[in-house]
Amino acid sequence: MNIRSRKRIALAMAVPAVAGLALSGCAGAGGGGGAGGGSSKSISVLMVGNPQMVDIQKLTKDNFTKDTGIKVNYTVLPENELRSKVTQDVATGAGQYDVASVGAYEVPIWAKNQWLKPLDQYTGGSWDKSDILPPIAKSLSGEDGKLYGMPFYGESSFLMYRKDIFAKKGLTMPQRPTWTQVADLAAKVDGAQPGMKGICLRGLPGWGEQFAPLTTVVNTFGGTWFTKDWQAEVNSPAFTKAVNFYVNLIRQHGEPGASQSGFTECLNAMSQSKVAMWYDATSAAGSLEDPNVSKVAGKVGYVQAPVEKTKASGWLWAWAWVMPKTTKNSAAASKYMEWATSKDYEKLVGQKLGWPRVPAGKRASTYQIPQYKKAAAAFGPQTLQAIQEANPVNPGVQPRPTVGVQFVDIPEFQDLGTKVSQDIAAAIAGRGTVKDALAKGQKAAAAVATKYQ
Repeated sequence: MNIRSRKRIALAMAVPAVAGLALSGCAGAGGGGGAGGGSSKSISVLMVGNPQMVDIQKLTKDNFTKDTGIKVNYTVLPENELRSKVTQDVATGAGQYDVASVGAYEVPIWAKNQWLKPLDQYTGGSWDKSDILPPIAKSLSGEDGKLYGMPFYGESSFLMYRKDIFAKKGLTMPQRPTWTQVADLAAKVDGAQPGMKGICLRGLPGWGEQFAPLTTVVNTFGGTWFTKDWQAEVNSPAFTKAVNFYVNLIRQHGEPGASQSGFTECLNAMSQSKVAMWYDATSAAGSLEDPNVSKVAGKVGYVQAPVEKTKASGWLWAWAWVMPKTTKNSAAASKYMEWATSKDYEKLVGQKLGWPRVPAGKRASTYQIPQYKKAAAAFGPQTLQAIQEANPVNPGVQPRPTVGVQFVDIPEFQDLGTKVSQDIAAAIAGRGTVKDALAKGQKAAAAVATKYQ
């Protein structure tokens, strides 16, 4: 299928899927809601409500605005809501936002659709594009090789565990555990403290919530969403085995209310000492090691993502700032994006908020800052290793039709992945079965596949 045809498919899929949604936002600490582009001294920024984004709200007024005179109006949303709202705004050309935070899934697709401004012309001088880690830069580039997203932070995934709990139980965590070993360890640490569960895993519906970790499990168990020639494999034996394993592990030793637990809920559970293990984003470590917000700072160990049939299984992701083509204030927007992704901003976070909270995972130089190296000693090297080992081209045991570790890089995947995840969440909650969920998912995936065969 040629590029022009895929553009038409992408636009056709994206706009109807979001146009009918009733969407609402909440104003962030940086100013009022995000309506309108405003003057050249004011920009509207839409971003996901992750800890790193909370930090930038705290620092914007007294640093960026003070230095530039540019006011930043933030709109902050949970991940699933953000994806719907930003897709609606960009796909329809509404132009409500000058800058938005999106991920490595959206950037290449949207660049192909010509919805974003290329950013190479804004990345000279002190911004230092050459310092960006190659896997992160590649994930945010278009087919033309140009950069379309400035990375705010990059991440892979790894397993986090309570060193003190394991020591008390006489347990040893392998540096590269198998999922079979993880399940065994989860059973042994379940109930190690009153109310403590063995592990936290995302069950919240959403292709970028539940299926981020779950697809990495599918990959390493030998499954795939699609074969290289676009045959759907959602109810294949390997895919089914992986999902059954994941659901059973959650039901037996996972957090309460798992079908509604995403990244934020698991971060809270781990940081408040309610779970003994957590498999998720490497970027979570900074929050876990911050004693101002975490009860477990200094007590957490970090090892590579669990595997079964593959050498590695960590995902590759970046939350990045993009500039829609409808941006009204390109000059002011680019100044904000350069500031928010710069070496100087990382140092500002370290000095003002604490070095563990630096939005890392994107620059090689970050891992050479003495203060950061010391603060991130427990997780920095593991993060860098996971990012470098992630293989978007070949993340499993068979060839793939597109790139992507924890996603399939086609526009239809956000709808497909989310629908299948809803049925799997029902199975986690005891309201359905994995077999039925994947049977429905297979039909939906087969319908998507016909567009590419």
